[in-house]
Amino acid sequence: MADRSPLAGMKLEPYWWEAAPRPSLAAFELPRRVDVAVVGSGYTGLNAALTLARAGREVLVLEAESAGWGASSRNQGHIGLFTRSSLGDLERRYGRSRALALVREGQAAVDFAIDLIEREGIACFLRKSGRFIATARQSSYEALAREGEVMAREFGFACEMVPRAAMLERELVSDAYIGGQVRLGEACVHGALFQSGLLDRVLAAGARVATETRVNAIARQDGGFAVTSPRGTVLARDVVLAIDALPGNLVPWLSRRVIPAGAGGIATEPLPLERIRSVLPGLRPVVDTWKVGNSLRPSPDHTRLIFGGRRTMLDSDAATSGRRLQAKLLELFPQLEGVGITHSWLGKVGYTFQTMPHTGTVDGMHYATGYCGYGVAVASYLGHKTAQRILRANDAATAYDDLPFETRPFYRGRPWFLPATLLWYRWLDATKR
Repeated sequence: MADRSPLAGMKLEPYWWEAAPRPSLAAFELPRRVDVAVVGSGYTGLNAALTLARAGREVLVLEAESAGWGASSRNQGHIGLFTRSSLGDLERRYGRSRALALVREGQAAVDFAIDLIEREGIACFLRKSGRFIATARQSSYEALAREGEVMAREFGFACEMVPRAAMLERELVSDAYIGGQVRLGEACVHGALFQSGLLDRVLAAGARVATETRVNAIARQDGGFAVTSPRGTVLARDVVLAIDALPGNLVPWLSRRVIPAGAGGIATEPLPLERIRSVLPGLRPVVDTWKVGNSLRPSPDHTRLIFGGRRTMLDSDAATSGRRLQAKLLELFPQLEGVGITHSWLGKVGYTFQTMPHTGTVDGMHYATGYCGYGVAVASYLGHKTAQRILRANDAATAYDDLPFETRPFYRGRPWFLPATLLWYRWLDATKR
């Protein structure tokens, strides 16, 4: 008898690659010299390359895998304000003025990404839907309300609080949450199509993209940098490190500060729109405020549900992750009992110890990293700003510049502490602390 379980025939690759398969770019002989070498072809690298190429710089993008193979083609496509650190957290760390500047910068990143997609005409299912932030704790609900009032007063942030009854009717049908906040200026896209569209614009601008070309070493040489891969060495006046969760040993200073954390996603089988609305009445994407957070959205064509989060300790097995994500999906939304799962995939996101993005220079090289799972907007924005810094533009500065970039004793890039941290966060969630 054929296996009719909800996981039968599940593909272990991103659902997003169905519409945006990873491109196969023609190989070419690497140039001897370029103005700028960009390491990485995700949102950060491609936005940097696009700005630089259109300013007349000779740009070479070097990618270890296929273009956009990492988080930029695996994410859920939320274009939203960075939420890993609350306004209250930021005030305690940096003071009120810097905290507000950081939140304002986050809104600028959202506006930048939406404007970029519209200006460039990138066909990636941009939907200005807003986004719902769901919470299970009364204290979190009250904190969202307070922060929303401050942000609305300080810079016109558009949001509204949604108590439980209204949530169940308009936003999210689940007994796990007590309400939340709608952020009206946020959006969603097909993230892999966004990356593919950026790649097309970068190539049209004259930049070259070398895939399957892993950079093994970068060293100062002749007033610039020697960038070495198995295909040879390229001399570059400037280098952009756009590698976020995958710094490896290329730049040890970054490896000690960026935590490559695994995250997974699943896609349901095609569903009637009424079944999707039984969970998301308004078809608005959702993230929640759990320590071990979850995210949910309809597929861009509104035929499936896409659910994401972190359910396994090591995230080395997409099949195991898929089973556990499906169990969590049913725990939160039991009305989906019996719904099949067609895709399960894993990826890495770059966290930092302060749960904040960072940008700056190390040993003369430019970097932007640490998006903590919220990279669609802020990675695009900081890629562009990094290019502006190289071009010495007057508006290159950001509120993220010069944030203290912390590490921890004994950390060298292998996050040995993540299983224990995940257990601790699960306990905090279970006890609603």
